[in-house]
Amino acid sequence: MSPKTLKFVLFACIVGLCPLTSAPLQAQVAGATLSGTIADVQGAAIPEAKVSVTNIATGVSTTTTTNFVGVYTVPNLNAGDYQVSASVPGFNTVAARLTLTVGQKQELNLSLAVGQIVEEVEVTATAPQVDLTSSTISGNVNATTLRELPLNGRDWASLATLQPGVASVRTHPLGTQASRGLGLHMTISGGRPTQNSYRLDGAVVNDYSNAGPGSVLGQNLGVDAIQEFTVLTSNYSAEYGFTSGGVINAVTRSGSNTFHGSVFDFLRNDRLDAANFFNNANRLPKQPLKQNQFGASGGWRLLKDKLFLFGDYEGVRQTKGAPQTQFTISDAVRAGNVTNLSNGVVSPVPIDPYIRKYLGFFPVPNGSPSCVGCNANVGAFNWTAVQKTSENFVTARGDLKISDKDAVFATFVRDPSHFTLPQALDQVFVNFAAYRQASILEETHLFSASVANTIRLALNKTNGKTNNYYDFAAQAINPLAADTSLNMLPGVAGHGVPLIVLSSTGITPPGQLWGGPTRISGTKFLRSTMTPF
Repeated sequence: MSPKTLKFVLFACIVGLCPLTSAPLQAQVAGATLSGTIADVQGAAIPEAKVSVTNIATGVSTTTTTNFVGVYTVPNLNAGDYQVSASVPGFNTVAARLTLTVGQKQELNLSLAVGQIVEEVEVTATAPQVDLTSSTISGNVNATTLRELPLNGRDWASLATLQPGVASVRTHPLGTQASRGLGLHMTISGGRPTQNSYRLDGAVVNDYSNAGPGSVLGQNLGVDAIQEFTVLTSNYSAEYGFTSGGVINAVTRSGSNTFHGSVFDFLRNDRLDAANFFNNANRLPKQPLKQNQFGASGGWRLLKDKLFLFGDYEGVRQTKGAPQTQFTISDAVRAGNVTNLSNGVVSPVPIDPYIRKYLGFFPVPNGSPSCVGCNANVGAFNWTAVQKTSENFVTARGDLKISDKDAVFATFVRDPSHFTLPQALDQVFVNFAAYRQASILEETHLFSASVANTIRLALNKTNGKTNNYYDFAAQAINPLAADTSLNMLPGVAGHGVPLIVLSSTGITPPGQLWGGPTRISGTKFLRSTMTPF
């Protein structure tokens, strides 16, 4: 028997044994899995019992039957409140209510007595102290926590730090963190931030650096678009592959039979904020700040109990100042008088006419003469770098119940953001833009009481870039920065303005005042899974 034939036979045997197993296998699904046993009051299993699981908000019902040992399993259920009913001819009908969370594996066993009496059983949503269905160490952040806790910046992923073993890692200054990822950096159970896996509706949405998703502001928007999420810290099953750290597993909200939505606008500005400690200590004024975070969300039905849509938009407009202290040449050096710092002797240094054209890039010192690092040749230049940021975050989701055995949903996320920030002694500004997009399509088909198939296709695209393709003319604050005749290669755009330094022979331009643009290549993920449970 050839190796290919042997692999085929083994695969066929595994598939053939799936319907015969009394314990359900684990499926790679984004939603919850409900399973259990239907038995009579004496504990004997009841085969062919009808089990119906109905989402209370949408009215969508999934029906299955128990196998020959009375076991049922319903996979890939959206997080929410459900009513579960079990019935079989000759027995009473038992109903129970419970709440399912994202990725949860909930066991619900029901007992049926002989008769036709309808019995209502209330099941609380409190998690048991010992989870008998999974050894995973995890914590859930529900919808109430997401939308009611105050979040500066409304980054829902930051709520993961409420769980034991999860801590945020200090990020790099804004504009320099691109190489390490734009989202919130978290360590889970001591792992590195790039070891974590971020999932949205079952799809991996890590960015180009394998860090968490985020914008140029370093945050992950969409609080009103997230139903809930679970943080898996350790000991999770193999279905959560593609990671050696923790897992942040989130699901988006869907529409329901009744309309639900929100409208919001959060405002912060320098008039409402107090000056920070360092401004007060140095007798500096408050830095300019104006931040508007606004948006709306809504979900409803197109066809009752069948087709639902949900959409969310969130925008950010921010203007924020940051104090800067840099060194510029002194007035004496500008006049050609350079001080030998070893002996204090002032010597006239001829400035070449070609070099003199560059002195306009260096502003007049306005800081304290006694500042650290200041001397007769250089002085402090204090200025405020005002960063302007814009972001538009969009989420859309559609759910369709095709039949009792088929359901499909699609999710689309788009998050373009960019900021401009002055650089190089307030001479030019840098553009930094980030873009991410995720598209997820999933179809679930129930073949029988013990076999289901989930197909999920996902495309995740992220990229970031700085500057505007060498267009220094469009980025110039000082008009001299737009003059290409001053570039290191005169008349050739994109090679930067020389950096003027002091040397023993005079003032020379051996370096570059600011560099050309950098670009971070986008990363695409295409993921398809077909798994039994």
